[in-house]
Amino acid sequence: MSTATATTLPRDHRLRRELNDEVHARPPAALRTPVNLSYLALYTDWSLRERQWQQVSALARVFNVPPPAAGASHFSADLGLLRVTWERHTEFTRYTFIKAIAPELDPFAVSPLADLPVDWLAEIPGEIILAAHVAVLPAPAGAVDAEAVGRSVFNGNVLVGASIGDGAGAAFTDFRIHEGGFSRLLLHDLDLTARQAGRMVQRLLEIDTYRIMALLALPVARDLAPSLNRQEDSLAEITALLAEEGEKNESALLDRLTRLQIEIDEKMAATHYRFSAAAAYYDLVERRIGELRESRLHGLQTFGEFTERRLAPAMNTCRAAARRQASLSERVARTTQLLSTRVDITRETQNQALLESMNRRAQLQLRLQQTVEGLSIAAVTYYVVGLIGYAAKGLSAVGIAVNPELAMAVGIPVVAALMALGVRRLRSHVNQAGG
Repeated sequence: MSTATATTLPRDHRLRRELNDEVHARPPAALRTPVNLSYLALYTDWSLRERQWQQVSALARVFNVPPPAAGASHFSADLGLLRVTWERHTEFTRYTFIKAIAPELDPFAVSPLADLPVDWLAEIPGEIILAAHVAVLPAPAGAVDAEAVGRSVFNGNVLVGASIGDGAGAAFTDFRIHEGGFSRLLLHDLDLTARQAGRMVQRLLEIDTYRIMALLALPVARDLAPSLNRQEDSLAEITALLAEEGEKNESALLDRLTRLQIEIDEKMAATHYRFSAAAAYYDLVERRIGELRESRLHGLQTFGEFTERRLAPAMNTCRAAARRQASLSERVARTTQLLSTRVDITRETQNQALLESMNRRAQLQLRLQQTVEGLSIAAVTYYVVGLIGYAAKGLSAVGIAVNPELAMAVGIPVVAALMALGVRRLRSHVNQAGG
């Protein structure tokens, strides 16, 4: 009798199953020795998604297998003659074709690609960044002869190789493009399980793919050097002028700095993604190398050594270019801030001088006003006293004993005092209204 009881759970998050199944996405194929693979990695962008899906769906229909679902980014199927895997990544898409072979055949003389429909391969959208033939073969008896492997399989080229999987296999490549446009990878099966062989091949191919994707940033870094040199020279010139010319051309220098900052920011925006992606790809290369668990084969560079000597300097160049860009942007920003501060101080000084000039003018106007007020009081007093004199003369003419001269003499201080008081009260009223 079952002890399980029905349980009602809260509703699932809309991404629960998708995220849960993500850990099972793109599993490596199980490879049973002997087998060979043809691998293609193509640089693509999102605009090609529909065409990729249509191309893979067309292949599935040719072999009468269910096509990938619309919007899928992964597809794997057994086509009878061969197995195919299609995987779409952010910047590239990879196709793997797997076919069992007879042990006595030359593994690089036959290819699973021969079983594909005519012209199907040529119509795959994208640009090839890696094409490789891989052979997984039983290990030969006795010790591995790297020189013999190089002569027989790799045209005598210098090999990179190592014992991998803690001695369960031995991998060899020369990282060169051979006839037909394919590189070659040979894996000797010493004691690999089918799943382990699949994981090791996947890691080896990813090392090569991510290595090239990381190197896409190297031409960008090299092309960036001349513009960085010119921008640094321009900044040095502006800084020297800033120290020499004082405030004469501050506005012109600030305009030059602004245009320089815009130019640098445009370059940074154009290259930031490529440099960031290169760092991420390089990190993946190092992880995959660590997952190989490699050990040295006599006379050969390991995959880790080859990467450290060849890929690490290129990544250092890219990091240096990115740091140089960021440093230049910061220096321009600091110089712009310094010049802006100096322009502000200059403007404040000019404003202060203008205020002092306005203050002096106001004082002069006040003195002039006081002078005019005094003259006005004198003029009004003169006219009023004259009127008093005329009035006194009129009174004297009608028989009233009034001395006109005395009346005018007495009226002068009285009228002047009244006029001064009136002007003072008027000024006080105006000041109160203005305040």
